[in-house]
Amino acid sequence: MTEHTNRCGAIALVGRPNVGKSSLLNRLLGQKLSITSHKAQTTRDAIVGIKTRDGGQLVFVDTPGIHDRSDHALNRKLNRAARAAITDVDLAVLVVEAVKFGPEDALALRALADAHAPVIAVINKIDLLDHKEKLLPFLHGLAERHSFQCLVPVSARTADGLDRLEQELLARLPVGDNWFPEDQLTDCSSRFLAAELIREQLVRRYGDELPYQTTVTIERFQEEPSRYRINALIWVERDSQKAILIGHRGEALKATATAARAAMQRLFDTPVHLELWIKVRKGWTRDETALRDLTSADARL
Repeated sequence: MTEHTNRCGAIALVGRPNVGKSSLLNRLLGQKLSITSHKAQTTRDAIVGIKTRDGGQLVFVDTPGIHDRSDHALNRKLNRAARAAITDVDLAVLVVEAVKFGPEDALALRALADAHAPVIAVINKIDLLDHKEKLLPFLHGLAERHSFQCLVPVSARTADGLDRLEQELLARLPVGDNWFPEDQLTDCSSRFLAAELIREQLVRRYGDELPYQTTVTIERFQEEPSRYRINALIWVERDSQKAILIGHRGEALKATATAARAAMQRLFDTPVHLELWIKVRKGWTRDETALRDLTSADARL
C-alpha cells in the first residue's frame, strides 16, 4: 500500500499590474479574499490565501503588480512589497495575459529570476482571445524567456484550466504537514480585510487618479455578540478630493459605506455597523513617513 503524501508550501503570485492575480487567487480559493477592480495597482499589500485540499495545503501570496513607475513613495512601496514576497517562497507563479508580454511583464520575470524560486507560467484571460490559434506561438515565445516548470493557460473568470493548475502547483510543493487549520482562509486580520473592502469601493467608483490618492485606516473594530462595529477613516490628499468622496448631501459617501458594509457582511458572515469619515493629509503618497503611518495597520492575525 502506498503511503499518502502530504505537501505544503508558499506560492507567490507575481506579475504586472492588472493582469488578474487577485481574481485568480479568489477563484482558486473559491471565495473572495483579495479586492479586485479593472484598474491597475488595486492590490497594495501581499495577501495570503490558504487552500486546503486532498494531498496538502497551498499557501498563496498575492502580490502588488510589479511596475516601472517610481515617482511616488507609494509606487516604490508596492514594488518593495512584491519583491519581498518572492524572496522566501517554495514556488512562484508568473501571471501574464494571453498573447500580451510587455516591459512590465519582463520586469516581473526578472524579479523572479533574481529570487531563484522555481516558476510556473500562468497565461490568464484565455477566454478573451478572439483567435485561439495565436496562443500556441505565444506559449513557444514565452517558454524561450525562462526555464519554466510548466506553462498553464487559464481563465480566472471562467475557471478554465484551474484544476490542472492546482495539480501542477501541489505536485511541486515540499512534502510536509499543513501549516494552518484546514478551515482557515487567510492570516490577514479582520481589521485589514475591512479596510481593503472599503478601499475596493473607492477604486471601483472613482476615476483613474483619485483612488490612488486614498487609503483607509480602521479606528475601531469591535466584535459584539450580534454584530461587528467598525469605524474607519478614508485619507485623501486634497480638500477637493474630500468633497468628491462625500458627494451632494453625503450621498456618495453613503453609497460607498453601503456597498462596503455588504461586502464585509458576506466575508465575515455577520451583521456589520460601519461608519466612515474622511480626512485630508496633504501629499501622503509622496511622503515615506506618512506612508508608513497610514499603511502600517496590523495586517496579520
